Amino acid sequence: MIRLIIFIVIFVIIDIYAYQAFRTLFKYQWLPWVYFILSIAVYSYFTYVFLNYDRSVGQTSKTLWAMGLFLLSFIPKLVVFFVMFGEDIIRLLVGGYNYITDNFFSGTSEKYLPSRRQFVSKIALGIAAMPLASLLYGMYKGRYNYKVLKYTLHFEDLPKAFDGFKLTQISDIHSGSFDNKEKIEYAIDLINEQETDVILFTGDIVNTKAEEMDPWIDTFKRIKNPKFGKHSVLGNHDYGEYASWPSKEAKQANFEAIKNIHNKIDFNLLLNENTFLEKDGERIALVGVENWGKSFKKAGDLDKAIASVSSEDFKILMSHDPSHWEYEVKSHKEHFHLTLSGHTHGLQFGIEIPGFFKWSPVQYVYKQWAGLYNEASQYINVNRGFGYHAYPGRVGIWPEITVIELKKGAKVA
Repeated sequence: MIRLIIFIVIFVIIDIYAYQAFRTLFKYQWLPWVYFILSIAVYSYFTYVFLNYDRSVGQTSKTLWAMGLFLLSFIPKLVVFFVMFGEDIIRLLVGGYNYITDNFFSGTSEKYLPSRRQFVSKIALGIAAMPLASLLYGMYKGRYNYKVLKYTLHFEDLPKAFDGFKLTQISDIHSGSFDNKEKIEYAIDLINEQETDVILFTGDIVNTKAEEMDPWIDTFKRIKNPKFGKHSVLGNHDYGEYASWPSKEAKQANFEAIKNIHNKIDFNLLLNENTFLEKDGERIALVGVENWGKSFKKAGDLDKAIASVSSEDFKILMSHDPSHWEYEVKSHKEHFHLTLSGHTHGLQFGIEIPGFFKWSPVQYVYKQWAGLYNEASQYINVNRGFGYHAYPGRVGIWPEITVIELKKGAKVA
């Protein structure tokens, strides 16, 4: 109860500051009413949806859009708050200085505390317009703004037969969030256009329930089956952990149905196991573990997954959560040349200038959160995700299809 009261007080303070900036610039008497009506409507709808959240159903389009509307309302106000609050700190410092000089040094200040400056309100609202526009774009177009990212990785010990071998990685489909078949089909076409040797999916095919994938089976079945097949692993959302179930049997039945989805769309699901990709008498090991996350379900068993794999084998590991690489994989006695992960979505929010700058709040939680990382001659690629979850959009961190080419030998400078 105390926590709820604290949250309410914080929201009220933020709204008061945002309203003050709004009122400073717009003098029409009816506009404050519009401001308050819209704010109350958004917060009321958000509260209603989440107070009536049904864990037996899980995330729905209603909860997605409730979160989207809340962020559209709250984030710009939060920006205004920081600007206006910063001005208030300056006003208090100036007021304190005026008071001291007036009372102790015979100053002539008639007014200790300066008035709010209108231009600061303009600046605050101008800055707030940027996240507002970005969030709107992210919900309207960003969530389906697919990008194909290509990398070339060099390995001295790559079997010669696999020089030039290409793989396509997708991750975090979250089919229960989709609402535009045309956009998904466009993404499938992008995958097929890459014409790579193998396709790898690194988990989270649904949000919670197997039935979410039912309308999309035929669509994802359209992904071409390349020479070395289509392989997959599970993610944390594939275990039904984020819903209430009438019985353990019902939860297990859903889990079995989710595993069966992979077969329906012609993917070979690796459950703490491995398979070998063979070419011209040489091979590489493809290892797939179940979800292992520092803060999420730990079903992955790396030692079990590499049974029958030798130390000399070139290894590609599929593991949904990149924290697995950080806490187990890179320090393992066996050398994993390339690990493919997803999970973070890059928080679906951030700023990226390729080759120069990359930032998202998720980087304060995950050391490896988007893109390619290299340590001790071991690589990990963290795919930014194919779908979206919680917030129905993407801002700056776009849905990703990764293409990686393997080359034998040292990288040419």
